[in-house]
Amino acid sequence: MARTYRYARPAIAVDIVVLTIRHELLQVLLIRRGLPPFKGQWALPGGFVRVEGGRSGRGESLDGAARRELREETSLDVDDVWLEQLHAFGAPTRDPRGRVISVAYLAVVSPERFSQVAAATDADDTHWVPADDPPALAFDHAEILAFALAHLRARLAQDPRVAFHLVPRELTIGDLRRVYEIIERTTYDKANFRRRFLRLVDEGKIEQIDGQQSTGGRPAAVYRLVAR
Repeated sequence: MARTYRYARPAIAVDIVVLTIRHELLQVLLIRRGLPPFKGQWALPGGFVRVEGGRSGRGESLDGAARRELREETSLDVDDVWLEQLHAFGAPTRDPRGRVISVAYLAVVSPERFSQVAAATDADDTHWVPADDPPALAFDHAEILAFALAHLRARLAQDPRVAFHLVPRELTIGDLRRVYEIIERTTYDKANFRRRFLRLVDEGKIEQIDGQQSTGGRPAAVYRLVAR
């Protein structure tokens, strides 16, 4: 016998803040909505969580919904994207269609993967814009974006792994320092950052590639992230 519930069940959505570094700026990926509400306006990629179907017959997980929406709305291959659940947004008036709770995600994408991004399904267009100076956004997506940026900057100070998704697979100390400077909107002393970087080497998170040096300008040692 199917259960019945006394309480109304709101719709659940996922919205994804997709960030990368492009043109020496931290940028966010937006879609132009192809359907109402807010048709024609810029928004974060996202959509409703499926509550039926799938292998279990009971729909999909939140993470599964976030990955599906990324694929459907941006054509991104999500297998190598840093994807992290951030926060739930549930203001009663956040969606004019009714009570919708959104679970926000942060996705960090390597600049090497720009060519994969293209509008799909219910998105009319995609566009990278400066994350700290976006256009007007649909729903409460400006609030979600601000939360994601604050989270990224706080996290970067404690866990450098997210930064590794914003640099080439093989990198120099200067490459990683520039990522930190762009995200945190500051300038690091080169000697101090070098000591910070070498601690990551000592901790086994990064390893030097023997016999390789950067090309162009003064040669620099080349490193790579140690696979986990």
